[in-house]
Amino acid sequence: MYRKSALELHRAFIEGELTASEITTYFLQRIQVFDSDLQSFLNVFSDRAMEKAGRLDAKRAAGEPLGKLAGVPIAIKDNIQVKGETTTCASKFLSNYQAPFDATAVRLIEEQDGILIGKTNMDEFAMGSSTENSAYQVTRNPWDLSLVPGGSSGGSAAAVGGRLAPIALGSDTGGSIRQPAAFTGTVGFKPTYGRVSRYGLVAFGSSLDQIGPLTTTVKDAALMMEVMGHPCNYDATSVKKPGEPYLDHMETSLQGKTVGVPWKFLEKSSSQDFEKGLDILKGLGVNIVEIKLEKLKYGIPIYYILSTAEASTNLSRFDGIRYGKRSEKAKTLDEIYDFSREEGFGPEVKQRILLGTFVLSSGYQEAYYKKAQKIRTLLIEEYKKAFEICDVIAMPSTPAPPFEVGAIGDPLEMYLQDLYTVGANLAGLPAITVPYGTSSTGLPHSIQFLGPQMADGKVLHFAYQFEKGRGPKELIPPLFNVEVPS
Repeated sequence: MYRKSALELHRAFIEGELTASEITTYFLQRIQVFDSDLQSFLNVFSDRAMEKAGRLDAKRAAGEPLGKLAGVPIAIKDNIQVKGETTTCASKFLSNYQAPFDATAVRLIEEQDGILIGKTNMDEFAMGSSTENSAYQVTRNPWDLSLVPGGSSGGSAAAVGGRLAPIALGSDTGGSIRQPAAFTGTVGFKPTYGRVSRYGLVAFGSSLDQIGPLTTTVKDAALMMEVMGHPCNYDATSVKKPGEPYLDHMETSLQGKTVGVPWKFLEKSSSQDFEKGLDILKGLGVNIVEIKLEKLKYGIPIYYILSTAEASTNLSRFDGIRYGKRSEKAKTLDEIYDFSREEGFGPEVKQRILLGTFVLSSGYQEAYYKKAQKIRTLLIEEYKKAFEICDVIAMPSTPAPPFEVGAIGDPLEMYLQDLYTVGANLAGLPAITVPYGTSSTGLPHSIQFLGPQMADGKVLHFAYQFEKGRGPKELIPPLFNVEVPS
């Protein structure tokens, strides 16, 4: 069952081959056996999931209509609200916070009969590229347990990569879905900014954050977009357009289509593996052209100015009064603020709050924050010009393969992990990571496609055709390509 996609599991349930209870029990057993190695889950909803599965079996027996996700277990990153469940953001600060409402994405999943199976580990408040910044545990890469799974959605990526869940939700602020997807050999999709409601997502960088799916196939990602890609009255940035039938437009040939590549921006170290992916596109009849994205070289500094500025504002609400744990040693109001934050936030979160407060401070706002916003506008214009000569843009997902746990101690070196992914967030573009094989070291290779705003369907279409073009390669980590011992 672990080899089946979400669509295949759904079909097996609808056609009576499997019950929802059998599917849910199977994946809960895989989590119980294998997650001691992966450490991908912070909280497993065993009782809740089995109760939902029982209700779905009863609905099917009664001949009632079933949703698009009926019979499909889904994991949720722990910065997305699920009513009645703890939302920690992998931080000590929120260890006692129970969500009083569902995120819109979660509500839509449950309306389509998806089975919520648990909350996944992450970098604290989504700040990191390795899932080493969690206050609770370090998640491992299913392809090699000595390596990181990427971040900040590393728990979701590892859970899907290790086949502990067919689908997981992540959040992408600067590449936090696509980079861990590349590290774990999974599909990771960041929608157009506003296409999926952010209501119920704990904010990191409000102009950059986006909820998206991590899956084993592109069609499963398209399925999730059909479920989640709807307008939301609770999110002022939500795109006020109806949902789209993404799965209906996947089979058209790419013959004669054009893919742009910003060759001058790409590092030579990644070009050899990247060109193997371009060869697959050429085999599909796609034309490869060079495009200019000169402002992308400023992507990392722009991103880390704007995202930390927004984070310092968003995290000011965590003060020990309204949310989270309050310091027991505080005696005055000022001490409540100071000690609660000192005890609750980890070092990476404190570092980014300090940086964000600095770039917004008097005397530095003009030099850093406003200048970064201007260059962001120029980058958006560059993307628009590039899409005048190509249908989508192809790039690597990461500048380097997965690294060992604890190997990167320099913050700047860690920030450069987002080199190829931050551009899509700065411009609000849809982007997807698709795996296409493994290297001589046995680690997965991936390619990234970016499209114009609101061209989510086009990006998914290119990704699906690319996935077909790679051939029937089974990209399952050998350590987890086994059944649960009976």
